[in-house]
Amino acid sequence: MSHDILQLEPRAVWRHFADLNAVPRPSRQEQRVVAFMRDFGQRLGLETRVDETGNVIIRKPATPGMEDRVGIVLQGHLDMVHQKNADTDFDFDRQGIRMRVEGDWVKAEDTTLGADNGIGVASIMAILASDDIPHPAVEALFTVDEESGMTGAMGLKSDALTGSILLNLDTEDDDELTIGCAGAINVVASGSYPEERPDSQQAAFALRVRGLVGGHSGMDIHRGRGNANKLLNRLLFVAAEELGLRVGSIDAGGLRNAIPREASAHVTVEASRSAALEEFIKAQAVVLKSEYAATDPGLEILLEPATLPESVMAADFQQQLLRAVYACPNGVFRMSPEIVGLVQTSNSLARILARGGRFQAQALVRSAVDSEKMDLARAIRCSFEAIGAEVELSGSYPGWTPRPDAPIVELMSDLYHDMFGEQAAVLACHAGLECGIVGANYPQMQMISFGPNIRGAHSPDEKVQISSVQKFWRFLLAALERMPVKLEN
Repeated sequence: MSHDILQLEPRAVWRHFADLNAVPRPSRQEQRVVAFMRDFGQRLGLETRVDETGNVIIRKPATPGMEDRVGIVLQGHLDMVHQKNADTDFDFDRQGIRMRVEGDWVKAEDTTLGADNGIGVASIMAILASDDIPHPAVEALFTVDEESGMTGAMGLKSDALTGSILLNLDTEDDDELTIGCAGAINVVASGSYPEERPDSQQAAFALRVRGLVGGHSGMDIHRGRGNANKLLNRLLFVAAEELGLRVGSIDAGGLRNAIPREASAHVTVEASRSAALEEFIKAQAVVLKSEYAATDPGLEILLEPATLPESVMAADFQQQLLRAVYACPNGVFRMSPEIVGLVQTSNSLARILARGGRFQAQALVRSAVDSEKMDLARAIRCSFEAIGAEVELSGSYPGWTPRPDAPIVELMSDLYHDMFGEQAAVLACHAGLECGIVGANYPQMQMISFGPNIRGAHSPDEKVQISSVQKFWRFLLAALERMPVKLEN
């Protein structure tokens, strides 16, 4: 890690962020970061507990003179998306994130940075550790597994919190106040397929799609970026029809909530058609790079000689699978008819894996409208059930219904205007936030979400803006001081 990070202001936030980034914390493997946060609270002498799900709750009494203010919940999630490019030598399980300063931005070296939601968590840690920041009674809620299923928020008990206001520190534009978000559901199709031994006279190749921008499958889905899984399948489908290409295996995409950046397949073709396949891929590379020049200028399509695979998919099933993937919706399904510019419903085809007679396809459907979410999930289910796959719909969680007339919205909007001389955008987002889930157990709790400028979340291009963190920190501290004695519902 560059020691320049520790010299940035506000130093307390960056120091805690560096400490946090030294701890591996992938979703559903948060044992180390939970222990780290529990020890942090206990060292401060604060009431600290870990609930049955793994969420950490740390309580800090109000500072003198603020005992009569309403209690607040400061909330962030402990897990981060572990993403790197295929050719990056980095072990997330053993190494801390390698950070560096570039101008006004902090980045990681070829991996995700963890600013989502590490900056929010570090800010809460700085408040807990401070002895000079005025604040009401604080409950710090650090949830687990936000990125892969929201199970931390889902497991939170209805008697765990007492605060009246929840400040969620998990959004990515410092001029926005978020008051609503989409819900989501996982669609996982899996099954087996028959295999054949390839003809020994066939030529084998590794086909790779890489260099796409990727990004957050909620916040960036409307940007029209390429999905490596869909682009790879497009190549495989046409090459199979025109050149008799056979598929040995597919390894495409990665995490459920990241737009796929890379995809690869092990393929064969009759040796006499090798040159034709090479020309086909070369021509298609030109076409696809033209189509995605504006969104994915680094797109590469590579075809390289490989050893002959031990087996290939049976031809009939190969055709069925490629058709199902081709038919699977991807991207924006419907824009909100009520809120200009807001994606209402989308799908991201996140993962395709086929190897050794087994296959799996994973998709993440998001929507602000639960019935529409389920409708799209069922459509995807049908496309894979048609080829004999077993399809599971799981991990469904609700959206967060906006309450634009809630007093906390007016309070935070006025504060932003007073501090920065302009109006913050008050809006809903297409990402998943835990507020809707928490709100189901705490219907009287008023909630709002905000954060610093983060770009490229869920991708190795992730970065956070230093000046924006400073702005966010000042806004957060001012919000703590402005919390009212009584909050109207």
